[in-house]
Amino acid sequence: MASSIFNFLLTFLALSNLVLLSQSQVTRAPFKPNGLVLPVFKDSATGLHVANITKRTPQQSVPLLIDLNGRFLWLNCENNYFSSTYFAPFCHSTQCSRVGPHSCNKCFSNSPRPGCHNNTCAVTTTNPLTRQTAIGEVAQDSLSVQSTTQFGSNVGPLVTIRHFLFACSPSSLLQGPFPKNVQGVAGLGHDSVSLPIQLASHFGFLRQFTLCLPSSSQKNGAIFFGTSGFSGTQTGNLTYTPIIIGSQGEYFIPVRSIRVNNKLVPLNRSSLISTRSRNFGGAMISTTAPYTVLEHNIFTAFTQFFANQFSGVSRVNPVSPFGLCFNSNNLSSTSVPNIDFVMQNKNVTWTIVGTNSVFQARPGVSCLAFVDGGQNPKAPIMIGVHQLEDNFVQFDLARSRLGLSSSLLSRNTSCSNFNFTSTSFVNEME
Repeated sequence: MASSIFNFLLTFLALSNLVLLSQSQVTRAPFKPNGLVLPVFKDSATGLHVANITKRTPQQSVPLLIDLNGRFLWLNCENNYFSSTYFAPFCHSTQCSRVGPHSCNKCFSNSPRPGCHNNTCAVTTTNPLTRQTAIGEVAQDSLSVQSTTQFGSNVGPLVTIRHFLFACSPSSLLQGPFPKNVQGVAGLGHDSVSLPIQLASHFGFLRQFTLCLPSSSQKNGAIFFGTSGFSGTQTGNLTYTPIIIGSQGEYFIPVRSIRVNNKLVPLNRSSLISTRSRNFGGAMISTTAPYTVLEHNIFTAFTQFFANQFSGVSRVNPVSPFGLCFNSNNLSSTSVPNIDFVMQNKNVTWTIVGTNSVFQARPGVSCLAFVDGGQNPKAPIMIGVHQLEDNFVQFDLARSRLGLSSSLLSRNTSCSNFNFTSTSFVNEME
């Protein structure tokens, strides 16, 4: 009898352990998101866009400027950077090879700190607004981003990469017209350690991200990684055009001509080709240029043609940095002529409507939101932030194409309509 009871207890304990083990395995199973979403807000003083990215241990929200063409994420580590998970890889390590060309760092200090260690990797970091450069230390630390639900329509758990690669740069690199309190730059360029590439590689979702930048500083927009976050009924059918990658990981699209009011702007074909952009007729897309920048000859022809198409509105003296301004007292955005960037063929266009083509420079004065880039800009056309706002712009890197919605306002929605209010929890992944 005692033996039977003993055997029963052993069996019961064994089964209990199996149940507990099974439950612990289920509990520890990592959450794998379909996509991620990063809230973005517009800085009213500069017109540029900033994201608060959660980094470090313990976690801290860090405001970073969004740089579409930046190679990687960099931030200032000189002031109050405290993290128990910070690590600077040794020079010539595997982590450093992922970043690309680098040298060995030397930091003459008796007390090493984030951004200042000997025999670590040193890379060149760049201020995208002033083009000033500095040497930064390659480092890795935790980074957390909000996940989205299956169809990307609501937020899900906060997920963490423990060993996210970035660069620590000196505070001197933050000089210039940065939005207030910004501590660095979130690079989204086509590079192995840019923010979207690291997120897609770590979580195993599509190499795809989408910009939906807000036009108002009162409400957030979003950057989606993986899933889109908006339904097809909200964005309409996207127009697709090839993405061309520049030598530094920049994003270009093939603009072959420009139309205003559905009429072709008389441009010399050669003016749309730049040796600096690898001899293709292309427009660079930028989140650090407040307005679209045109090479001087393109700017002159375009503004003259636009003025002729908009002859019913009285012109006023230009307000810097613009070259063409109007009396806006009796002006509505719907009366402004549409502008079409014509891409690989005449049927594939990016239509820029009035809200994205003009800017109220001061009370009673609206200006064409295109500026003169001089004789030798980086690209013949650099599409700026004002033209991107409230447009759904999908960078499908897996298929080397760009998806465009044109203005969401025409569909009675905007980039501020994503729901960020759902409750979330922290779920870390190795």
